Order: sequence, then C-alpha cells, then structure tokens
Amino acid sequence: MATDATLDKIVSLCKRRGFVYQSADIYGGLTGIYDFGHLGTLLKENLRYEWRKSVSHAPGKTLFMEGALIGPSALWKASGHIENFHDPMIDCYECKHRYREDDINLEKGCPHCGKKNWSPVRQFNMMFKTHVGATEEQASIAYLRPETAQAIFANVKNMISTNRVKLPFGIAQIGKAFRNEITPKQFLFRMREFEQMELEWFCKQENAQKFFEYWKKARLEFYYSIGITKNKLRLRPHEENELAHYSTACTDVEYEYPFGWKELEGIAHRGNFDLTQHTKFSGKDLSLYDEATKSSIVPDVVECSVGADRLFLTVLFDAYKEEEIDGETRVVLNLSPKIAPIKAAFLPLTKKQRKPMFELFEKIQKLGIIVQFDESGSIGKRYRRNDEIGTPYCFTYDFDSENDKKVTVRDRTTTKQERIDINNIASFLQEKIK
Repeated sequence: MATDATLDKIVSLCKRRGFVYQSADIYGGLTGIYDFGHLGTLLKENLRYEWRKSVSHAPGKTLFMEGALIGPSALWKASGHIENFHDPMIDCYECKHRYREDDINLEKGCPHCGKKNWSPVRQFNMMFKTHVGATEEQASIAYLRPETAQAIFANVKNMISTNRVKLPFGIAQIGKAFRNEITPKQFLFRMREFEQMELEWFCKQENAQKFFEYWKKARLEFYYSIGITKNKLRLRPHEENELAHYSTACTDVEYEYPFGWKELEGIAHRGNFDLTQHTKFSGKDLSLYDEATKSSIVPDVVECSVGADRLFLTVLFDAYKEEEIDGETRVVLNLSPKIAPIKAAFLPLTKKQRKPMFELFEKIQKLGIIVQFDESGSIGKRYRRNDEIGTPYCFTYDFDSENDKKVTVRDRTTTKQERIDINNIASFLQEKIK
C-alpha cells in the first residue's frame, strides 16, 4: 500500500541523499536559505530545461535574458515595491515570537505560548536593502531584487532592438530573488533566497485576455508533462481583494500539499502598469511601434511566474511513495524520466562483471546522459538506493551477459525486469527520456 509523503520525510530524504543542505550548516545556518547538493542540482537543472522548452512553444517568439540581482531604488519605486511590497507582521509580547498576521488565528492565541498578548499589526517591507559605493555615507541605496520581472521591463526596448521581434512576444528569465520573509517555513516552500522562473508575455491590449486564457491552460499542461498528478493540481482565480497592486486579474496553479492547497505558480494579467510606470519615472519612452497600425502603443503583459525551489519541492512530494515489497518497505521517488537526476544506474552483479559493465557505463556517459556506476553492496541494496533517488532504470550485467550479449533492465516504478541487447541500451534510454 503506497504512503503519501510528509514534510518531515521529504526533509529527511533531501539531507540523507544529498538533494538539499542547510546553508552554512557548520555555522548554524540561516533560516530560509539552502544549498543544493549533487542530486538536487541535477534535478533542478532538469526542471529549468523543461520550463524553458515549455515557454518556447508559444504563439510568438520567446526571448531569454538574465538580469542583475541588485537594482537602484528608483527602479523599485517605479515598480511599486517600495510602497506596496509589505506583509502584515505581529509580535507576541509574552514569548517574543514573530508571525505574519495572516498566517495565524489571533483568537486562539500565540501558537508558541498560547497567550493572547499581541502587538499592533504593522506592515513589514520584505526587500533587502543594501548600499552601492565605496563608503556607506556616500553610497546609493539599492535593493536585492524581490522578483525577476523588473529587469525584463527595464530592458524591453533593448531586447526588441537587438532581436527584431514583433508583438506578441515573450521575455523569459530564470534567476535568484530575495525576500526577507517574516516567517520562512515548510522547507523550500517559503524561502528568503530562492529562484524564480518567469515569463513576461507582451501583447496588444485587445488580445491580452485571450493570452491570459492561453497561458492558464499551457501552464497546467506543463505540470502534466513532467509527471505531476493531475488530480492534485487546480486553477484558482484570485478574488478582487487578493490582487497585487499591478494586476488586472490573476489565477494560481495550486497543488495539494500535505499542508493544504497552496500556490505553485501565478499567472497574472498585469495590464500595461509596468511599462507605464517605468516610462513615467525614468522619462524614457517604453512604448512599442506597431507596424499594423503605424502607431506607438504600450503593450499589456501576461506574466507566468513559478519558484524553481517550490517546484522542486512539489515534484518530490508528488513522486515520494513508501511501498511494501516482499515484506520490506522501500522508499521510491517515481519521478518522470525527463526530470530524474540520474537516468540509469549500471550494476555489475559481482566483481567479475565489473570491467565489461564499466565499459558500457562509460559508453552511455559519453552520450551526455547522466548515469551512475554502482558496485557497492548487494544487488537488492543497490536497487533500493536508486529507487530512493528516483533513478528510473537499473541495468545489471550478470553471468549470462557474456554469452547472450544482453543485460537485465529493471523498471523503478513497476520493479519488472526484462532482458535487452547490449547494443540497444542507448536507444532504450533515449526513447524513455523523451
């Protein structure tokens, strides 16, 4: 009987198998900031790759860019972040614990001490402020970016002139963002340093609603394509009082986590707020020339924004299972072969088969497929290790392989085994990874 994941089990797995570590752990770490190990880095890169593909398949050209992590205060004043990027904060006077006011029930008292001795609610700006210059007294105030979108808006004219695109088109970016969260929580779900994958889709105002509907459907299809369970996903439109200061409309892709339905991705109809604001504050004209009407227009924007770390956590929750096989419990990550960090493991049955199996491993590795060679422990233990990190296929070179020129391939999810020709290993893997 399969058992669903819990947050504690995922945290334990990530540390045990080297997916994720607490950043600067030897110095006590920083809350809400993490480092990714070997397997975590590979899984995250696979998610980035699939995301890039998904936003490239659009009814218009998608461009890619990488913006700076630090922006001048003028940029964030124009975008509305200095004035509006706040969360409601409240303190317990008894035990000094601090909370987001909208995360707790004030009538039930403090979750830590149970008392109802609250401070007044106050608004807390979540941006990290810094100074750029030789000395703090003479330096300019700047901020670590709380989102990647503003670099796209500030560079839109540069991107158009150097790439010669016409409406509609998209500009996509993957990169770090920083938010001084009041209460980082639930592991990778809410962090202070995180990675965003954002697409800003520029279009004429009269087509914006059509593209808003298009991207809602397309983003849901993306999650299906990487193997996330369909009935654990849904689209939830925002109520009017939930909308960000820049949004005309917004719909979240939500996933059913062990702690409830929560946002995985936001799809926002931003109107022409951003380009209008930056034109106003910078004094630079950010309107685009439309060949069809022979006039300059300020396009509307539809934004698709997902946290890479939150998506990473989501695929682990979705793939994690505990199953009883032959009286033993195995932990298995049923990750899609497209995103699994290791695509296959090569296992010699005994030391006698090490040399020919290692040669096969090297041959596949040279094709650019991420595989590993595992010769330590019994074959059963090696299967379990690879099940736990999501390796879809294990190839075993045994006593018969020298004669029949075949290996046994075991499927991680079903545990079924079959014999295939040694010369077909590469084509087998390439087809499965697709």
